[in-house]
Amino acid sequence: MPNDPSPSSRLKRALQPMAPEVEQALESAGLMAAYQSRPPYQRNDYLSWINRAKLASTKQKRLDQMLAELAAGDRYMNMAWRAGTAESTQPSR
Repeated sequence: MPNDPSPSSRLKRALQPMAPEVEQALESAGLMAAYQSRPPYQRNDYLSWINRAKLASTKQKRLDQMLAELAAGDRYMNMAWRAGTAESTQPSR
């Protein structure tokens, strides 16, 4: 399953299912590896955010944003993000 957390995951929120259309969009865009490389909380947050959309147009807009952020590799929910840092949105001290 594409959203299985790692054994060491500390997710506290309910694990969100990946809708078939999200999985298909990730695979079609060649971004499944980029998605899987994100921390479990980010994968779960993206799915929760997309799943909560009431309108199909909102769901598509959110899916498009996720795909664009994964393709860019430096954004998460419209915030700066760098791979390999636990708190990448926090300023350096």
